[in-house]
Amino acid sequence: MIAKLTGRLDSSGAGHAVIDVGGVGYLVEASARTLDALGAVGGDVTIHTEMLVGEDFLRLLGFARAEERDWFRLLTSVQGVGAKVALAILSALEVADLQHALASGDSAMIARANGVGPKLAQRITHELKDKAGALGGIAGSNPSRSAASGPLGDAVAALTGLGFKPGEASAAVAAASEELGAGATLDALVRVALKKAAK
Repeated sequence: MIAKLTGRLDSSGAGHAVIDVGGVGYLVEASARTLDALGAVGGDVTIHTEMLVGEDFLRLLGFARAEERDWFRLLTSVQGVGAKVALAILSALEVADLQHALASGDSAMIARANGVGPKLAQRITHELKDKAGALGGIAGSNPSRSAASGPLGDAVAALTGLGFKPGEASAAVAAASEELGAGATLDALVRVALKKAAK
């Protein structure tokens, strides 16, 4: 599984970018917000990725920050929310705004995203309201917390490697982090998250 790419921004277009890593160009789909954060073509970039594998496709999605990827995983855990809709939501809303909208039950804010109708926005708000608070503890808008995303991202990757869906893994790790508090080790996070996911 490809979790991160570091290389040169070869090109950028509507909804995607090509990252040149050692002469190999990786086509990465991304939100408008992530594409803006990459900067000018020719510059060095690091992008966090999520790989989607199907019977007849292989897609690489990119995110400027690991916390944005965690939110993507959480959004796609909701029935009816695919990669396209999740990226549209992350294009329309900053992570902090999305967290606030979910915590306050503001489905109208989520419905601003392209392809998100009122019913789907209500379902997203209903299903993620509780999970958003836990993930907010991990990935709030405060940059000083970004160091915490390392073990958390690794814990999510460990669970998905064991066969859990990305959304389930993110939710379980978020709950484990809330229980263990800041500074939890990767081992402890995975152990507690597995218990949460098994319930």
